[in-house]
Amino acid sequence: MTRETGNRATVLENTLKNALIVSCQPVPGGAMDDSSYVVGFALAALSAGAAGLRIESARYVAAVRAATDAPIIGLIKRDLDESPVRITPFLDDVTALADAGADIIAFDATDRVRPASVEALAQAVRNAGKLSMADCSCVEDAERALAAGVDYVGSTMSGYTGGPEPVDPDIELVAALQKLTPNVIAEGRIRTTEQAQAAARAGASCVVVGSAITRTEHVTAWFHDALKEVYSPAPVVLAVDLGGTKIMASLVQSGEVLDTTMFATDRTGSAESWVASIVDAVAPWKGGYSAAGIAATGAVRDGKWRAMNKATLAIEGEFPLEARASQLLGVPVVVANDAQAAAWGEFKATADRSDLVFMTVSTGLGGGIVAGGKLLRGVAGHFGQMQGATDENTPLESRICGPWIASEAKRLGHAVEPKDVFAAATSGEAWAVSIIDGVAQRFARLCCDIQLAIDPARIVVGGGVGLAAGFLEKVRSEISAIGPSAAPQLLSAKLGTEAGIVGIADLALAGGKYR
Repeated sequence: MTRETGNRATVLENTLKNALIVSCQPVPGGAMDDSSYVVGFALAALSAGAAGLRIESARYVAAVRAATDAPIIGLIKRDLDESPVRITPFLDDVTALADAGADIIAFDATDRVRPASVEALAQAVRNAGKLSMADCSCVEDAERALAAGVDYVGSTMSGYTGGPEPVDPDIELVAALQKLTPNVIAEGRIRTTEQAQAAARAGASCVVVGSAITRTEHVTAWFHDALKEVYSPAPVVLAVDLGGTKIMASLVQSGEVLDTTMFATDRTGSAESWVASIVDAVAPWKGGYSAAGIAATGAVRDGKWRAMNKATLAIEGEFPLEARASQLLGVPVVVANDAQAAAWGEFKATADRSDLVFMTVSTGLGGGIVAGGKLLRGVAGHFGQMQGATDENTPLESRICGPWIASEAKRLGHAVEPKDVFAAATSGEAWAVSIIDGVAQRFARLCCDIQLAIDPARIVVGGGVGLAAGFLEKVRSEISAIGPSAAPQLLSAKLGTEAGIVGIADLALAGGKYR
């Protein structure tokens, strides 16, 4: 590095320390995709206190350089067929940006198929007498880039290397990068002053803000969508949870339950009578919803409903539940298995988009699987219908569910409900402890088997038995005793008894598309 280059580097480091950098990158092909607008945005940002600029393309870098001597981070974006890398992928791009007047040259430093290595790009920047910025997606990217001699690392690529794009900035990554180097540039989805402050507090030496300042199209869309929620309220959905013990019907809007009615399921009835009872129960809400969803125990395929275990609900043959309910309610209806609907509700209830298995332990044992952001349909997740490691020709749910707990208590001379058995177990009564311990052991083995078969990031447990006080703690203890090679992570259902209601409401809005 020459003395002149070294002096310039020191000036840049001091100028950009504890500072705001404004990214002036217009929407490609948009109304402001022109040099005059980019220069105007750059000068306006500098006049308001920005210390530096992030500019895309050699053409725009040259135009801005002609108008100011403020620090410029330059980059070139390309859409390549042979590589997912978009930011300054080629060595020639480095040369073009350096010739145009960029002080710092940014490039994608992610570990993906790429035209030029991170090491080669970093060396090319040094050869050009410029400083380098590695746009990273994770700590490992930054470690490799720093080993290659880059000057700055940024959080730019976090959330952009696969999967759904997050909404909020990755402040945790900023903090992790700061442990590697003081030269951390926070960038990516920073849209509010509070988020910029959070990045600074996490250790960023400077913070880049782009769309929130210079992309009128994006900011306008944010405000448009926010106002639309007020001026055009989300539709109200009738959501029904049709179970073996009870039927719950609710009005749901934007994931919030507005009103609910509940009544016992007439287990001596038929599919036709259960639908009729639902129609009668929700008659006061007629005209107050635009779509309906029914989450039903049993298997659902193509809108047709059938029993998986007639001990739960004795559905005869296949019943056209979707068509019949739509006919009687007068609105489009989507039908799904109740546990699958609950799985979808739990998936949508948090920002976590990792794969999950949901299991409800109640009158029966049902389940649902969300993999790759999609809900698996058909009989996927019907874990209760597995036989288990016994010679008994009965489904596993018949030895785990609430009715079994009650029947086992009765066999031992205690004619009580499952909740009473749990209460007795909590009080230390030996007969009740043995029943609940047996259920916990069987359920623990099932969870371990599911982990080996599917390897979900989490298993979410709901249902009256699943959420009974102390049950999950017992299951976790049993898992520890088993000592499986891959231990499942068990979580309580966030939505509780409303998981199926919220899930089927969302599926109804999507028209049955399991997104």
